[in-house]
Amino acid sequence: MPNPSAAMLVIGDEILSGRTRDSNMYHLANELSRHGVDLKEVRVVSDDQEAIVAAVRALAAAHEVVFTSGGIGPTHDDITADAVAAAFGRAIDVRDDARELLVKHWESRGVELTEARLRMARIPEGATLIDNPVSIAPGFTVENVHVMAGVPAVFEAMVASVLPTITGGQPLMSQTLRIERGEGEIAGPLGKLAAEYPDLSIGSYPYQQNGVFGANIVIRGTDGGQIDAAMTKLADLFPA
Repeated sequence: MPNPSAAMLVIGDEILSGRTRDSNMYHLANELSRHGVDLKEVRVVSDDQEAIVAAVRALAAAHEVVFTSGGIGPTHDDITADAVAAAFGRAIDVRDDARELLVKHWESRGVELTEARLRMARIPEGATLIDNPVSIAPGFTVENVHVMAGVPAVFEAMVASVLPTITGGQPLMSQTLRIERGEGEIAGPLGKLAAEYPDLSIGSYPYQQNGVFGANIVIRGTDGGQIDAAMTKLADLFPA
């Protein structure tokens, strides 16, 4: 049985403008691989409600699980919660349990719970809260979509909260062989090897260093024995 498929939706003008570099995709991909969930698609959209709604609906229909990153903070441009509620046709409002978390957190620090901060307690109807041990303000899950903060430390904590609730398959393993030959030279034999092992993913990632052309060949799969056998054949085809 194939592993469950996942998608990620990264939300924010700051990502698309280049002012912020996203590290959450890298973290999520690694965690899902270990958990036996295959990350198949990643999209980046602006802080635009129609764009977010369309992307959420498309990804939720195409994959078993979806993770969003960004847009659930206290500012006016944090519209992800409203967009996800709209995508599933659900009402959204301040929820008592989310509000209580924020009240306790801010009061313990002598900080006023302003209307802006209270925005982070607005949760779509019927959603399940996602624990946030870093900054308290929760994420939430609606159907198969997990809505998370964009701040990397908070995103990573929320991923750790959610993963135990997801049934994964076989962890994805990989091995890499560095070959100092151009891709044009190795393409034919590499294609035959890929055909021989259809259950493995064999990728070629070229490089050029100090005038030398080469490629890192990465073999991925869930069967360690097949990976070992394919790597042995690859090494025999292209000895160092």
